[in-house]
Amino acid sequence: MWSIFRLNGPVWAGIAAGILLGLFLKIIEHITTLKIYTLLLNVDYVPVLKELKLPELIEFALHLVISVLLSILLAIFLKSKNWPRGRSLSWVSLVCLAVGLLLYPTTVLSNRTPELTDLAALLFWLAGHLLYGIALGWLLTGSRKASA
Repeated sequence: MWSIFRLNGPVWAGIAAGILLGLFLKIIEHITTLKIYTLLLNVDYVPVLKELKLPELIEFALHLVISVLLSILLAIFLKSKNWPRGRSLSWVSLVCLAVGLLLYPTTVLSNRTPELTDLAALLFWLAGHLLYGIALGWLLTGSRKASA
């Protein structure tokens, strides 16, 4: 059974990878003015939260909570598979890329985020989620020897 100590690694991995994703998207938004960091923090489609005017720090904290939960779920899954590091890292990266792809359509639920058809925004968004997946996979599998 997973103890609190076994969750420590995935929690910190989720925080670190989540911060990396946030910084990447914030820098890209600053450089390009594409509202992809805004999309990351967007809660316009969450019934109770959409009524509140949340500060950026709280919205970012919500993003980190989701990142930590995803990290814990992926760590539990990887533990059950006992795959080599390379396969685990690839799988986590693909899952995170898929999560990004599944979340991107929420952009239609807000007028503060990119248009659904904005290809540049989509590509930066997916690049950020791939970066996130690589970082998370690397952190979650860091104690294993590198192998195929």
